[in-house]
Amino acid sequence: MQLYRFLSADDTAEFCHKVTMALNQGWALYGGPTYGFDAANGVMRCGQAVVKEVPGDYHPEVKLGEM
Repeated sequence: MQLYRFLSADDTAEFCHKVTMALNQGWALYGGPTYGFDAANGVMRCGQAVVKEVPGDYHPEVKLGEM
């Protein structure tokens, strides 16, 4: 089954660590990163899609962060 996640965080080292952790857990980058201004909170936000192939069948209860 192919899994998809979209990681996001404020533009701090936290975002880089989040993506690095996903890569080290077997996820692969999918497309380029995104970057935008969060006007509600007054901060820049980053995002990155990641994908991973795992055995099994998809169901909505799959805990993507635990795969």
